[in-house]
Order: sequence, then structure tokens, then C-alpha cells
Amino acid sequence: METTQSNPEPNFFQRNQITMKGALIFLLMLALLIPTSMVESLIYERESRKNEAFQEVSSKWGGTQTVKGPVLVVPYETTIYPSEGDKVRTVTEYAYFLPDDLNISTQVSPEKRYRGIFEVVLYGSKIQLEGVFNPLQVQKLIPENSPVFWDKAVLILGIPDLRGLDDQVKLNWSGQDLVFEPGVPAPDLTSSGIHVPVSIKPDSTHPFRIELELKGSDYLFFTPVGKVTKVKMSAPWKDPSFTGAFLPDEKNISAEGFEATWKVLNLNRNFPQQWVGKQSYSFQESAFGVSFLLPVDNYQKSTRSVKYAILFIGLTFLTIFFIELGQKKRVHPFQYALIGLALVIFYTLLVSISEHTSFNLAYLIAGSMTVGLAGIFARSLFQSGKMALIVGGTMTLLYGFLFVVLQLQDYALLIGSLGLFAILAVVMYVSRKVLE
Repeated sequence: METTQSNPEPNFFQRNQITMKGALIFLLMLALLIPTSMVESLIYERESRKNEAFQEVSSKWGGTQTVKGPVLVVPYETTIYPSEGDKVRTVTEYAYFLPDDLNISTQVSPEKRYRGIFEVVLYGSKIQLEGVFNPLQVQKLIPENSPVFWDKAVLILGIPDLRGLDDQVKLNWSGQDLVFEPGVPAPDLTSSGIHVPVSIKPDSTHPFRIELELKGSDYLFFTPVGKVTKVKMSAPWKDPSFTGAFLPDEKNISAEGFEATWKVLNLNRNFPQQWVGKQSYSFQESAFGVSFLLPVDNYQKSTRSVKYAILFIGLTFLTIFFIELGQKKRVHPFQYALIGLALVIFYTLLVSISEHTSFNLAYLIAGSMTVGLAGIFARSLFQSGKMALIVGGTMTLLYGFLFVVLQLQDYALLIGSLGLFAILAVVMYVSRKVLE
């Protein structure tokens, strides 16, 4: 008598093994976001160390510089009539006058310094300020019969970091040669600067010329204190960043350097040409000039690249998962995790190598190492060179796509969105074929 042996009915896990494997891979992707966030924190930490190196070097050389002035300050005496019972008293006030014409000529010499492995840009500059103070209209400012101390008038030049002064600052005032002294007698005008006593004839025109050598870091700004302020700046720096309240009217940038000119009127700013008392005006809001920054910020690009980590991990896992289904080869979740960690370590390689070479070369080295490692591992998993080429080719396309996005500025979002849409379309098509 023959007995028929029936195949046992598959249990729940056997019926849903693909679904459960996919869910496990998805959870593994989410878990890999933890080391990815740690890599992002590492990038911020390295960037902070770079900023600390910049602050340390600039603190010994000279910080950011904004030349404010020159401003002519004339003290006068005014009488205060208090309420009943108090004594009449006199106080000293100050009248402030700005030049009618101001022409600034600047030659800047940037240079790169290193603090450990970090690169810092410093500069030295030779600045010449020429202009004229027309006869002072004191009757519009100072009360009648108030004594004016013309013999105590001073010319003030605001400089934020006096450590940047490389030589004595010389002034030619109406043909007389003078030398500036440290400090600002009128603290309401600026917190840091230099001054020089000058002789004043209120009904006369006073031409002046100031020559100074100033060191600094990051940027060099000027304030448009003249009725008409003209600035001409040149430097052997091919990547200037024109910033501040005004852009140059003319600029010429080449591989050898740049030249730029500005023309600013008193109508373009928000402070008067002359005033009295303790009124406070912000010159900094109208300041303009050039920032000498490094043209490539490796940390910024590395931060942007980390934001695509989940995409890289997900698409690489999908590629291996589809190959696993097609080849009937089992890949352990631990092996998925190893490949995911290799993708995360790519970013640490990128940051560390870019600190010693250019970002593009660092990207090529880190990408090649990661693709090579994943390809060799896939070859051992599937025992197939073709499958290894598929995994390596997929990762190469992904890294190539990310590299293009990182190089773009204005079109990065557009290209990134179109690329992601195309990748999603390919995944949808392949999943239809594999999972049917």
C-alpha cells in the first residue's frame, strides 16, 4: 500500500521572510543614522578648532579692521541752567565734523599662515587717506556766545585693533607734519583709535593726508565719512569677497589679483556731516570693503555631503538586497551593517584627508577606498565578479552624482532634486522586476 508524503505547509516566517528581511534592513538603516550624526558632530568640532586657530593667530597679528574717519573734534563750553535752588554750571561738549572730500588708496598684501594643519589668511596694507575740511559752519551747531577751544581740536581715526599698526601714523595737516597718538579723547565716537592735536582756523580750508600701515585678518573695511568718499583698493588675491554696505562701482579680477573702486555719497548713509553732543551714530552700518577668505571651505562641503548619507546607505542596501534575491544567496544582517559602516567611514576619511589636501582630491581618494572595499566584500559574498561590479558601479554613480551637486551653488537644489527623482524611478522599475 503506497503512502503519499505531503510537503509541510510553510510557517509564518517562511512565508514573510522577504518582508521581514526588508524591515530588518530598514531598521539597520535607521540605526546607522547614529554614527552618521556622530560624524557630523566631528565635522563641526574640526571646524571649531579651525576657528580657534584663526582667532589665536589673528589675536597676535591683528583682527578684523574697519577704518573709521578721520573725524575732526572741537571742544566747546556750554552753560546749563538747572532748576531752582541749583547752581549754574558749565560743561564741556564736543562738536564733530566730517571731511567734505575723502579719497582712500589702499594696497593690500594677503598672506597665508598655518597653525598646525589649519590655514589662516592674514594681510598687511598700506593706506593713504587724502581729503579736505572746508570752512567749519560752527554757528549752525554751537550756541552763540559759547567759548570754542580751537587750540584743543583733535583729529580722530578709529581703528578697532591697534595691534595691527605696523608703524607710526603720519598726518600732513595744512602743510604741517604731525604724528598720531594712541587713544580717543571723545569716547562717544569710537571705542578704539588714535588722535592728533591740530590747529584750526574756522574760516579756512584744511587739506590733510594720512599714511598708515595696518595689519589685520579676515576683512578690511572703510567708512564713508566724506560728503564724497572714493576708495581704490588692489591686492594680489584672486578670490576677493566684496561685502559690507556697498559693492564696488568698478572691479577687475584676474589670476594675478584684483582692483576695485567705490564712490559713496553722504546721501547714501544714515549719519550727518556734523553734529554736537553725545549723539551716537553707527558708522559700522555703512562700512564696506573686502573679505580675504579662503575660496574653498572643506568643512562646509563635507557637511553638505553628510546630508546625503541616508540616501547612500539606502540605495547600497537596496542594490545588495536585490542581488541577494536574484542570486538566491543569503546575506547576513551583520554583513549589511559592515557595508553601512564603510559608507559612514567614507565621511571621516573625506574630512581627515581634505585637511591635508584639496577637497576634490580627498573626495577621489575616500570614494575610491570605499567603493573598492565594498566591491571586494560583495565579491566574497556572492562569489561573482559581475555582482561586485554592479555594487561598485552603483556606488560610483552615487558618489559621482554627489560630487556634481557639491560643486554647484546656484543649481545644487535643482540638480539634486532631479537626480533623486531619477534614482527613485530606477529603483521602482528594478523592484518591479525583482519582486514580481
